Amino acid sequence: MPARAAAFGVVGSVEAMAVRHMRVDPFMIAILASALLAFLLPATGAGADVVSHVTTGAIVLLFFGYGARLSVREALAGLTHWRLHLMILACTYLVFPALALALVAIPDAVLSPAMRFGLIFLCLVPSTVQSSITFTSIAGGNIAGAMVSATASNILGVVITPLLALLFLPAHGGTIGLGQVRDVALQLLLPFVLGQLSRPLTAEFMARHRRRVTLLDRVVICLVVYRAFSGFFADRAWVQVRALDFLVMVAASLVILTFMFAFTWWVSGVTGFSRPDRIAIMMCGTKKSLATGVPIAAILFAGQSIGLIVLPLMVFHQAQLMAATVISGRMGRAPEGTGTN
Repeated sequence: MPARAAAFGVVGSVEAMAVRHMRVDPFMIAILASALLAFLLPATGAGADVVSHVTTGAIVLLFFGYGARLSVREALAGLTHWRLHLMILACTYLVFPALALALVAIPDAVLSPAMRFGLIFLCLVPSTVQSSITFTSIAGGNIAGAMVSATASNILGVVITPLLALLFLPAHGGTIGLGQVRDVALQLLLPFVLGQLSRPLTAEFMARHRRRVTLLDRVVICLVVYRAFSGFFADRAWVQVRALDFLVMVAASLVILTFMFAFTWWVSGVTGFSRPDRIAIMMCGTKKSLATGVPIAAILFAGQSIGLIVLPLMVFHQAQLMAATVISGRMGRAPEGTGTN
């Protein structure tokens, strides 16, 4: 079973860190440090142009690497469980966007339109890959199914997230059109396809240097975050963020996360999935990817205050890791048939 073996390989290198309950993700620390650097030394003028061009090239490289690392044979091996994958994709691209509609009911006096915009974007981005697989493994779930579904979510998200943004965000203060969707396809989807085509030449190199390539991915994401928050602080967009806005945004993020954990476990049970599949659905269907969402935001909302847009995603990302660490640990220790306790 090549997919299952590959999934265990992906999980093995990160599982030890994930089981340390409530520990802050080192990647998140690096992202926060990038935002702090943007506050202290924002790029302006010609420097901002250089950072913008370098970041664009880095994003292209990032998604080329994603394509070069994905084995088509291993992904296809798990596609036979189509009900599982459809359920996870439905949670990511139907249920989450439906929750975004509920955010419209929050009065502007309680939550500013700018912060609501970021929360809506949070609901549109794809699921994570690495953490979804890791927490599925810790909880005793269907690892191969999680790997295929989470990977599919990220690939499809390059297309689906911009289209959902085109549908949702213009009505809530966003400036987005087909041109931005085209830019996402050119800067993210095309490099991914080229990476796939390059696999006869690059697959062995990617496998041999997996850790270094992963580190490079994270450096690129930190660069994108620096670019986003550099404009955020240089343009003084941070003055838009009231303390009440921030607190309501955090509360809304936690409510959404709690609902999705409960909903995915319940709906997978009433639709007849096995316990390992239910775990995969819960761990994949509740996650949102910072690594994919931030580059998409950087392209879709070029020229806007990207830092403010991705701030809710950063908060949600850390919250989902902390919650999943506790839940997966408890489920992994629980005898089968005892639910999430």
